[in-house]
Amino acid sequence: MRIVSDINWEQKLMDPIGERTHKPRITGITMVIDKGMGLYAFEDFLNTTSEYIDIIKLGFGTSPLYPKQVLENKIGLAKKHNITITPGGTFLEVAISQNCVNSYFKMIKDLGFNGIEVSDGTIELSRQYRDDLIKFGLEEGLNVFTEYGKKKKGMKLNLNKLIHTVHQDLDKGASLVTIEGRESGVEVGVFDEYGKCNKDDFLQIINSVSYPEKIMWEAPLKSQQIFFINNLGPKANLGNISPEEVFALESIRRGLRSDTFHLAHK
Repeated sequence: MRIVSDINWEQKLMDPIGERTHKPRITGITMVIDKGMGLYAFEDFLNTTSEYIDIIKLGFGTSPLYPKQVLENKIGLAKKHNITITPGGTFLEVAISQNCVNSYFKMIKDLGFNGIEVSDGTIELSRQYRDDLIKFGLEEGLNVFTEYGKKKKGMKLNLNKLIHTVHQDLDKGASLVTIEGRESGVEVGVFDEYGKCNKDDFLQIINSVSYPEKIMWEAPLKSQQIFFINNLGPKANLGNISPEEVFALESIRRGLRSDTFHLAHK
């Protein structure tokens, strides 16, 4: 479905590349990381940008730091705008390490979260336990995303294990598998110490997985977003986008910035 605006901009001016679609999207997903935005700022943010956001992640373990009413209101606002909202994957890792997984799931359901992220960026998680968490999340009616990669600076990806994990996670019912990039985008996952993507690793991943459109790339830096969109087109799934960069990223996706202008004029 083509995007239709309340303002009668000609379609070619709104989307020169011509590949952007309305929510609910299955590709071209944008995941925003919220590191503690206030409720009024959050509401204003969604009123302005919600059409371009598919997932909001409350970063790290920030979820239990909010006043309960504020947290419930933020979750409600996200859902009102047809956005999946999740507590950070690290928070589930905390629950695992503290033997509080059942309590964790009860609380996120009571609060109204509609998604979770299963990751082991800080801890070690067996394949069986990972499968069990995906299954449990699905049984609870949650949209389950998974993540592969360690958060420790300088940790390299095991590409064979990554590819195997992507296939297994998707087979178990995960909606997307995220490649770790942290909020810095530097010296982690497929990125070097300057934030540049290793193109050989990227191509091996893309060419080896059965459903590359089910991979989400954490790409907090503009240069990384441009790389993925230049190589995958507007359908690239991109995560850890800061709230203030949503419009900028959407402009890149549509060819409304010079960085991807050429994609509309092939």
